[in-house]
Amino acid sequence: MSVSNNNFPWYNHYPESVPHELNADAYPNLVELLEEGFEKFAHQPAFTYMGKTHTYRDIREMSIGFAAYLQSVGLKAGDRIGIQMPNCTQYPIALFGSLLAGLVVVNTNPLYTPREMKHQFTDSGCKAVVIVANFAYNLEKILPETSIKHVIITELGDPLGFPKRLLVNFVVKKVKKMVPPYHIPDSVGFNDAISKGKESTYTKPDVKINDLALIQYTGGTTGVSKGAELTHRNLIANMEGISLWFSPAFKYDYPRTIVGALPFYHIFALTVNVFASLKLGFHNILIPNPRDQKAMCKDLRKYKIFIFPGLNTLFNALLNNPDFLALDFSHLKITVSGGMALQATVSEKWYKATGCKISEGYGLSETSPVLSVNPVDGGQQVGTIGLPFPSTILKILKEDGTWGAANEVGEICAYGPQVMRGYYNRPDETAMVFHTDPEDGKVYFKTGDIGLMQEDGFFKIVDRKKDMILVSGFNVYPNEIEEVISQCPGVLEVACVGVEDEKSTEVVKVFIVKKDPNLTEEDVKAFARENLTAYKRPKFIEFRDELPKTNVGKILRRALRDEK
Repeated sequence: MSVSNNNFPWYNHYPESVPHELNADAYPNLVELLEEGFEKFAHQPAFTYMGKTHTYRDIREMSIGFAAYLQSVGLKAGDRIGIQMPNCTQYPIALFGSLLAGLVVVNTNPLYTPREMKHQFTDSGCKAVVIVANFAYNLEKILPETSIKHVIITELGDPLGFPKRLLVNFVVKKVKKMVPPYHIPDSVGFNDAISKGKESTYTKPDVKINDLALIQYTGGTTGVSKGAELTHRNLIANMEGISLWFSPAFKYDYPRTIVGALPFYHIFALTVNVFASLKLGFHNILIPNPRDQKAMCKDLRKYKIFIFPGLNTLFNALLNNPDFLALDFSHLKITVSGGMALQATVSEKWYKATGCKISEGYGLSETSPVLSVNPVDGGQQVGTIGLPFPSTILKILKEDGTWGAANEVGEICAYGPQVMRGYYNRPDETAMVFHTDPEDGKVYFKTGDIGLMQEDGFFKIVDRKKDMILVSGFNVYPNEIEEVISQCPGVLEVACVGVEDEKSTEVVKVFIVKKDPNLTEEDVKAFARENLTAYKRPKFIEFRDELPKTNVGKILRRALRDEK
């Protein structure tokens, strides 16, 4: 894609070493990118988890073994495989192995309830799943209702080697009792799958650059969870963009150690931590549970961190932890924030504590994810989402259907090689989120976020067009919450909105009209615990005699949000 300097003022603020365009066709597919990274960084540390470090050569051997196993059981290029686990070394092995086998990866939150798991697995047509044992009991409940034929189960200590592997798995299962009983006949252990694969023959798949690589689930525009179709080219484009954008900081000859605290199943960490690792040789320090800040700081104390991806709530929590403030930040040159708005006070405190400015960025699952980001080596503007990525055009679509000029407010629309090809099996939803420019014929993705472009080319988000609720960087859609809560016995009507929260930006609140006068708040919360993952559950529940509605009977969420 060729773009002109004169039309896009953001180029005036690009770092000198960053070109305006990237090569989204730098590799024929992700398999080639992985192979290059494995060879280039073979002897360098790749992932450190619970004190155990694996090199890129280690990861390559296990990934190819896993790929060969998947092929040996009859899975073919294009088949879907779910990956459902926290940040542990098994995650990149399963991800890379699946891609090396030519499969399409369906990332799944390990904390999902059976209802949420079932929707994602059945909608995508998963034929296989890799899951951590802690949550296999939930998979057992819905497995017969899916097309999954191959279940690979891993335990948290599996990559640690003897005897630590046995000790960790024993403590997790028997002492901490974190693995509820389950019975899934014909399931295979993760390490066993790799061992079997090493005895099989691996065949490099014939994968094209525009083939699917991921089906990344998101609420999309209406709240019904749907899969964003991300191609090999989409993800290569983001890898090339990240490589170019981070390059000004690479003048420092420091080990490229990166904090792996954000969940890898989320598109932000998946791209910045996992895929970029292969492109740039990052050494990930995996943090399975960032809420355990004592353990996190203990792990980080052993390293001089070069790159720290995070979000506002994580940064804020760490800044109030004396153990974190005592760490060595002398090598920290890149701090990048995404997922939610970065507060100015947090940004200022972070810079004062670490000497590194936070570069806030912006993206969506539908855009692989990065669309814009602040420079990483000076020039950051707090309160903005930065400058569009190389080869990316952002425009403001006003309500009258015309493009906005500088400082005019409208919906942020994006054109670039990282934009998804559509929602999986949902052509109507896909059509709703794309807008064709009548002048040049370019097709823009409508983000649903309301923003503006400053005269200098930096972009700001000022509001959200949809009713989406943002909880600690995760999208929560009222439609889904209302659909679930409406099935709670005793509920007649329900409306869901987001309310402000200092720690997580927003939290979920529901307004309920009772069908059964004996319905209690605890009844609703118990039902939510069974059917919604933690960040989606209502924090506040208010019972009403009636809900505000339009003349045609549609519940007015905005009226509830605007109440004081």
